[in-house]
Amino acid sequence: MTTTDWITDIALLLVVFRQLREGRLDTKSYVIPLAIVAFVAHSYLNTVPTAGNDLVLIGTLVAIGAALGIAGGIYTRIRKVDTHLFIKAGAVSATLWVLGMGARMGFQLWVDHGGADNVARFSLAHQITTEDAWVAAFVLMALTEVVTRLGTIFLRARAVAREHSQPAVDGRRAAVTADRTV
Repeated sequence: MTTTDWITDIALLLVVFRQLREGRLDTKSYVIPLAIVAFVAHSYLNTVPTAGNDLVLIGTLVAIGAALGIAGGIYTRIRKVDTHLFIKAGAVSATLWVLGMGARMGFQLWVDHGGADNVARFSLAHQITTEDAWVAAFVLMALTEVVTRLGTIFLRARAVAREHSQPAVDGRRAAVTADRTV
């Protein structure tokens, strides 16, 4: 792994750790992770191979990324205080994020330190044509996890804001926290 690989992987892992402490949900909350994955996609995603079972591999890891991203977004607490939304990643959300982002890093370390022959044999047996298929699969998995997590948070934040702007019922305002920080 290059220094850039390490910096990028660690930056992606730190994104969620920053959210373990509650902070304001603002443009920066969306832009930073999107900028990191855009950089990763630009740097590593040169092609999306379609021969053999390359698309099956890519589709499988993209689906895993989507599931991790949606679940991570669901298990992030969003609440409104006055006119501001606040976000806090719970333990489940952080675990899912580390699992998804760490999988790519762990796979790359394993391949670099003795696992390449195993991956080559697996690829041959399952008609995965090139190492570019693996690169595309893991990059698209990370991209999908980030986008679906942020999309889920965005939709939930809109629901919390909408709920907060509704008139009080029976003289009381309904709870406005979407809390799944288990």
